[in-house]
Amino acid sequence: MPLDLEVTKDDKAAARRAAEMIARAGAAAVADHGTFAFAMSGGRSPWSMLAILGELEEMPWAETELFQVDERIASPGSEDRNLTHMVLGLSMDHQSTLRPMPVTNRDLDAAAHEYETSLPDRLDLVHLGLGPDGHTASLVPGDPVLEVDDRRVAITTDPYQGHRRMTLTYPALAEARQILFLVTGEEKRGPLQQVIAADPSIPAGRVTNEAITIVADEAAAPG
Repeated sequence: MPLDLEVTKDDKAAARRAAEMIARAGAAAVADHGTFAFAMSGGRSPWSMLAILGELEEMPWAETELFQVDERIASPGSEDRNLTHMVLGLSMDHQSTLRPMPVTNRDLDAAAHEYETSLPDRLDLVHLGLGPDGHTASLVPGDPVLEVDDRRVAITTDPYQGHRRMTLTYPALAEARQILFLVTGEEKRGPLQQVIAADPSIPAGRVTNEAITIVADEAAAPG
């Protein structure tokens, strides 16, 4: 599996570097086919990345659709929702790019199918994080969602950290034109080593794609 690792001094530098890579990928996508389909993961790590991205002139916001990689099943405006923090991280001008996962629908399986049909054939870039337990997106250890191979969007079976989730699946990640992991913090060092080794014992180690880039700070980078 082709994989590029870039190490920065700290988490702030990692966030800026990731934002620059996303903006560059966006400009290239628009030049190639007129739009930029970008999917972003939740968690705290990407908040500063998103803020920086909003300031970069190269980022083609007018041609961007910003999809969610995953979302918790929670009420609108909940602090637990990834969308809540994405909205806070975007200017009013850029919020129209958001394509939220419909996690408040009563029929969650139907909602997952609805979101799948809204996706382009291939996402241009998918941003992923990495949990200390090796999860990425909401592909969490031990959940049957890890075995889904016939859908690009699915619902987790069991609550994880208090919530079931809607998530992109491995097929959606494999079909994307590019994957960008942003990994910071010393607690991520072990899992990151496993990702680099494509260790299938953790969910993130099972991600495959023709182009994977990892931006990590020195704390997370393998020694």
